[in-house]
Amino acid sequence: MAAHGKRVFAAAYSLLKNREDAEDVVQDTFLRYFSDETQFESEEHLRAWLLRVALNRARDLLGSAHWKRSVPLDPEFDAACFPNEESRALFCAVSELPTAYRIVIHLHYYEDYTVKEIAQILRLPQATVKTRLFRGRKLLRTSLEEELS
Repeated sequence: MAAHGKRVFAAAYSLLKNREDAEDVVQDTFLRYFSDETQFESEEHLRAWLLRVALNRARDLLGSAHWKRSVPLDPEFDAACFPNEESRALFCAVSELPTAYRIVIHLHYYEDYTVKEIAQILRLPQATVKTRLFRGRKLLRTSLEEELS
């Protein structure tokens, strides 16, 4: 939990945009880890597994009837999580991207995964990941340019 909790939380939060739900996803993810007897080849394999479980759980929440009827309690991001205003603005812009692009952007830039690793985590073809990164960057660039204008 100490080694990977913040990363799992950040991945869930980037999808859900809600602190409480992201914390629930972190709890569910680590409960599954502690109750599962899966053997991991390396620390990197464990990290990828935790992120995959967290992202799947976050997607499940997004599709639930409860989520569709709920209103977030705290729509603003915690200012303390960001070293400066530019980092916060960028994270906010990323969080406004469609889910498919937001996931790959988060894994690539915030978690430092390669296209191949993202494809394995999300169980997608590498070409799909590359396309989503390209389109996500394009949407992000447009959004940031509009904000600066």
